[in-house]
Amino acid sequence: MSGMKVEIIAIGDELTSGRILNTTSSYAARQLFEAGYEIHAMHTIGDTPELIGEALKSAISEVDAVLVTGGLGSTDDDLTNEAVSKALNRPTLPNLEVLSIVRTHLDEISPAHVGQLEKLAWLPEGAEVLNPQSCMAGYQLIHDQKPIFFLPGIPSQMKQLLREHVLPRLATWHKDHYLTTYQRLFKIFNLPESEVNRRISTLDLSGDAHIGYYPVFPEVHLSLIIRDKQDSSAEKLFISSCKAINTVLGDAIYGYDRDCMESVTGGLLQRAGRRLAVAESCTGGLIAEKLTAIAGSSNYFLGGVVAYANDLKTQFLDVPADLLKAHGAVSRETAEAMAGGIRNRTGADIGLSVTGVAGPGGGSAEKPVGTVYIGIATTEGTWATHFLFSGDRQQIREMTAQSGLDLVRKYLLQTTGT
Repeated sequence: MSGMKVEIIAIGDELTSGRILNTTSSYAARQLFEAGYEIHAMHTIGDTPELIGEALKSAISEVDAVLVTGGLGSTDDDLTNEAVSKALNRPTLPNLEVLSIVRTHLDEISPAHVGQLEKLAWLPEGAEVLNPQSCMAGYQLIHDQKPIFFLPGIPSQMKQLLREHVLPRLATWHKDHYLTTYQRLFKIFNLPESEVNRRISTLDLSGDAHIGYYPVFPEVHLSLIIRDKQDSSAEKLFISSCKAINTVLGDAIYGYDRDCMESVTGGLLQRAGRRLAVAESCTGGLIAEKLTAIAGSSNYFLGGVVAYANDLKTQFLDVPADLLKAHGAVSRETAEAMAGGIRNRTGADIGLSVTGVAGPGGGSAEKPVGTVYIGIATTEGTWATHFLFSGDRQQIREMTAQSGLDLVRKYLLQTTGT
């Protein structure tokens, strides 16, 4: 069985100039793919009617459905309707329902004059407005017995119309021409992509199990995709493939799909009934920011101290001045003292500390840029781990924050068995 092929066309000079990131196409592709459709191609073109028309005619000849975003507004550079009308030989006609809404709710829609806004109501012949009551541009055409969807380039409006109108209409278009998709994204940390690839290559995975590698700093994401061929084997193959991948990658896999390190570590803390506090130096509050970005983090995160200067390490974290003098701020001893200090001060179950040289200056032969110590203090004791990260200042800070949360995650996995 072949899947229904869809092509995505994004329109706008602001996209081709790089002034605005094209997020609409990637969102649409993901939603359509997960709904069981094959993405044939994705194009980004400027506000040139000839190019828009050529791309549209080419797509119609190649695929089963087309999704076009952008160029539907009321300004002079919104040329999609004009291009569609000419390319498909469909004269623009006023949609009376849209025209009535524009004239009735003019003040609510825009400060533009009525003549300019009425452009929104002039659509190619045969156009069916997706949601006329919403005051959002967006319509469907059936051309050569194929559905073509035209959506606004504004991301929030495009996403709403895609979810509420496009996907339901496509689902009933060819009921037997979409594929059930089994997909999992494995989130991997502290294992290079080359090593991930080497381990996966030792598995005798089926040719129907499609593997993709995506470095997303500071992580590696591995995608497993299996499409159902209606032979009842896809689900079993997906389950067995997931088990095999988990076996060879082990706890380097910290989560799946929409997980992030802070949500996974937070979930472990909550399930274990443990509370965390942090003492940060080189990360400047980045760990606390990550943790508090997760809703419900107040259940397990007490707070933290950004002790950048040595005096604050002594004053707020009880790090002895003579220890700092003897070993320096970036040291195993200071990291352990910081972790113990924040734990004692807050009454947390776990104290996490980070101290290091983020660069680009401040390094030495003994402690080069990228030198980081991460400390953990618990009822079982206090210890620190040494790291040497590479990259620019922000990359080193990001690696430090991620590594700190990862150490807490692994500690909880070992002690709680979850």
